[in-house]
Amino acid sequence: MSQPVAHRRTAQPAIDAERLLRRVEELGRIGRDPVTGGITREGFSRADREARTYVMRESRAAGLATSVDAAGNLMIRTRPPGTAPARPAVLMGSHLDTVVNGGRLDGAYGVLAALEVVQACAESGIETAYEPVAAAFSNEEGALFPQPFFGSSVLAGRLDGLPREPLDHDGHPLRGPLALAGGDLDALGSAVWPAEALAAYLELHVEQGPVLERARNRIGVVDGITGRTVLTLEISGSAGHCGTAPMPGRRDALAAAARATLAVERLATTLDLCRVATVGRLDIHPNSPNTIADTVRLTADLRDTDAARMHRAETVLTRELQDLAHQTGTRIETLARTHSAPVATSARLRALIEESCRETGAPYQSLPSGAGHDAQVVADLTPTAMIFVPSVGGVSHVPHEDTHPADLVLGAEILLRTALKTASGPCSTAPLRG
Repeated sequence: MSQPVAHRRTAQPAIDAERLLRRVEELGRIGRDPVTGGITREGFSRADREARTYVMRESRAAGLATSVDAAGNLMIRTRPPGTAPARPAVLMGSHLDTVVNGGRLDGAYGVLAALEVVQACAESGIETAYEPVAAAFSNEEGALFPQPFFGSSVLAGRLDGLPREPLDHDGHPLRGPLALAGGDLDALGSAVWPAEALAAYLELHVEQGPVLERARNRIGVVDGITGRTVLTLEISGSAGHCGTAPMPGRRDALAAAARATLAVERLATTLDLCRVATVGRLDIHPNSPNTIADTVRLTADLRDTDAARMHRAETVLTRELQDLAHQTGTRIETLARTHSAPVATSARLRALIEESCRETGAPYQSLPSGAGHDAQVVADLTPTAMIFVPSVGGVSHVPHEDTHPADLVLGAEILLRTALKTASGPCSTAPLRG
């Protein structure tokens, strides 16, 4: 890593609470269902592009520089690249895409808080050893295109794990939607960051669970992030009339899918092979009340903080699906597999977050993340850390996902303080590994 340059302070950066909360409110209207109140901004969808346009417009109005790389990642800097001496980045951010009928804060809050930190640094005129950069990573959720963590995976150089021509759940190619977002499938290599370009990565996020609220703590210092394996499976049977086809000899893809769903659930219950296991999506064809299903696609999501347990769970599921296919006369294929390993966060960055909490008097605690995040992918390149704020009722990925405004502002304040310590403090004189 290059030697850090001297830093200069002209004013102390500060979070503009009103501006942050306004942006959270405005961004939360994009992709919002007027009936349910849920947000649907699947990665690379029209609503996702609208959200990205909103963030770029806000950034440019603030005098910040924006760019989109080949993977569709949006980067926000105080100055355009090449207009100042190159410095390793303290990267901050999250994602703007959502699940179907999800909440307004998951991912989006972390992007807007990172934007607020970069803008606060620009407004103060502060010069730090490392450059503060905000990122909105593309397709973190994988809700439409089953390649979750797409943008962060490309940035981290995980190109071998991506299909040559990624497809969505209905078989439509990614190439066109990626181009509409400003990316280029043929140039993904240009979006890979070398490790020396990064000093650290910080991600602020709503907890998505009940731990902080129940403990009445306002900040969570994440000590580790769960691993995740997502399998997209296709079960092929034979269609037929549901009134005239005898039960013996049927090859009912949906009946086989029901048994596959229970097999996934057993991995985390009866067998205790992983922490959680979920079938979150079923696509049934022809999906007619009077016809036996001939094809079902489903997703199996397996998570644990122990890599060996995750591997064992996947191995057992693969064997059970082979047996199920034989028993039901169906064919079960794995169409896509994405994997993110569990990671521990940087102890040195956690110490800086805790120091920031003590400075503000914010009650905090250490806890693991049960959800996957871009931070665990970027950890391939650089030390990472995550900051959590409480989720009201401990829920997420639902329309009523919420966090108290004061906690949203506090989280951004802790991110700002931690970013400044990372960029300008004792840790900026040596690599942050560990």
